[in-house]
Amino acid sequence: MWTRHHKNRNTGRLIVPAISALFLAYFGFHAFHGEFGIYSKYQLEAHAIELQADLTKIKAHRVELERRVQLMHDGTLEKDMLDEQARRALNLSHADEITILLDRSQAN
Repeated sequence: MWTRHHKNRNTGRLIVPAISALFLAYFGFHAFHGEFGIYSKYQLEAHAIELQADLTKIKAHRVELERRVQLMHDGTLEKDMLDEQARRALNLSHADEITILLDRSQAN
């Protein structure tokens, strides 16, 4: 009669921890690199800072435009301002005037 002897193996005890480690690695990777992960959060915060800087610049430009428009209202109409705006829009000047052309970057 034949008898079979089975050797005790340790692989059965390693299956559950190995699968758990794989799941943790998968979800850990996606928690950092995923669409709503930590890395994406930092990118969104950097983009928000850039947009806030743009908003500040646009608000300052708007305040400057509002100030210039205020100078052209009735009762406070500045003749020189109106003359300057009309000449710039029509690209005209008198014969006795000197015209100095500036780049748009130098004008501001």
